[in-house]
Amino acid sequence: MGEQVSDGGRKTAEAARTAAAAGSASAKKAAPARKAPAKKATAQKDTAQKAAAKKSAAKKSAAKKAAAKKAAAKKAAAEKAVAEKAAPARKSAAKKASGKKAAPAKSSAALKKAPAPRKQVVAPKKATASVPAAPAKTVAAHPQGESRTALVRRARRINRELAEVYPYAHPELDFENPFQLVVATVLSAQTTDLRVNQTTPALFAKYPAPEDLAAANPEEVEEILRPTGFFRAKTKSVIGLSKALVEQFGGEVPGRLEDLVKLPGVGRKTAFVVLGNAFGRPGITVDTHFQRLVRRWKWTDESDPDKIEAAVGALFPKSDWTDLSHHVIWHGRRICHARKPACGACPIAPLCPAYGEGETDPEKAKKLLKYEKAGQPGQRLKPPQAYLDAGGRPAPPLGAG
Repeated sequence: MGEQVSDGGRKTAEAARTAAAAGSASAKKAAPARKAPAKKATAQKDTAQKAAAKKSAAKKSAAKKAAAKKAAAKKAAAEKAVAEKAAPARKSAAKKASGKKAAPAKSSAALKKAPAPRKQVVAPKKATASVPAAPAKTVAAHPQGESRTALVRRARRINRELAEVYPYAHPELDFENPFQLVVATVLSAQTTDLRVNQTTPALFAKYPAPEDLAAANPEEVEEILRPTGFFRAKTKSVIGLSKALVEQFGGEVPGRLEDLVKLPGVGRKTAFVVLGNAFGRPGITVDTHFQRLVRRWKWTDESDPDKIEAAVGALFPKSDWTDLSHHVIWHGRRICHARKPACGACPIAPLCPAYGEGETDPEKAKKLLKYEKAGQPGQRLKPPQAYLDAGGRPAPPLGAG
C-alpha cells in the first residue's frame, strides 16, 4: 500500500513538471509573437518622429526664405525711392546739357552735311535768268530747341544766299519821288504790284503833286483806280493822305515813321517801304510774302506783323533790313509760293526746314517759277537798269495784253 502511494505521488509530480515544461514552452513560443507588435509600434513611432522633424525643418527653411524675400523687397523699394528722388535732378541736368551743347551741335552738323546750293548766275542781255540746279535731297531740318546763336547764323546765311540769287532785287512799284511811292504802296493792298504799275501812269499824269490829288474829283479818281480793286476805299485814302500832306507837311512826304503813320491809309508796312526806298532809312516790310516765309524758315512763330518785324529785326543788323525785305519778298513771289512752293528749284532748299511742302521734282518745280525765273516779264514797267542787265524784262503797259 505504501509503494502505491509513492508511485502515485511521483506520477503526479512528473505530470506537474511535464505540464510546467509545456507551459514554459508555450510561453516561449508566445513571447516572440508579443515582441513583434511591440517592435512594429516602435518603428512606426520612429518614422512619425522623423516625418515631424522633416516637416519642422521644412517650415523653418520656408520661414527663412520668406524673411529673405521680405528683406530683399524692402531693399529694392528703398533703392527705387532714392532713384525717384534723384531722377528730377538728373533730368534737369540732362535738359540743361542738351539745351546748351546738343542743340547747337545738331544745327551745325545739319548745315555742314547739307551741300551748298549752286550760286545763281544771270547772264546779261538775255530774256531769262538761269534756274539753279535741283537741290540736294538731304536738307537741314529745323532742330528742336535751336539756340539763339544757331538761329542767327542760319537766318543770315539764308539772306546771303538770297542776295546772290537776287542781286538785282528792288521795290517792284514804279515811282519817281516819295509822293508817287507812298500813293503806289497804298494802292498795292489786295492786288499785285504789276496792276498798280499799270494804273499809276494815268493817275500821276493827271495828278502829279499832292496839291493836285487833294483837290481831285473823287469820281474821276475812282474811275482811274478801278483796275486795282477796292477802288472807292483807295480813292478815299489817296485823296485823304494828299490833303494831309498839304495841310500838315507843306506838300512834302515826311521822312519819319511817326509822321508817316498818321497819314490816311498808311501803316507801318507802307511807312517802311517809303523810308527804306525813298529816304534810304532801314526798315522791314512785313507783307504777306514776308510773313509766310519767315515762319516757314522758323525765324519766328509770331503771326502779328509788328511782332514779326521785331523778332526778325533782332536777327539782323539794322543796315540789312531794307535789302532783307526785298530778298524775302522776291523769293516768295518767284519760288516759295503760298499754295505750292517750287522746292525742287529752290536754291536755299538745304537750309529750309519746310523743304518738301511743295513740289520737289526739279522738272515739275521749274514749271512753277514766275517772272524772270520762268522767262516772263517782271512787275515794273520801268525797272532799274541792273534788273535789265541781269536779263529781266519790263512789264507791258495796261491793255497791251
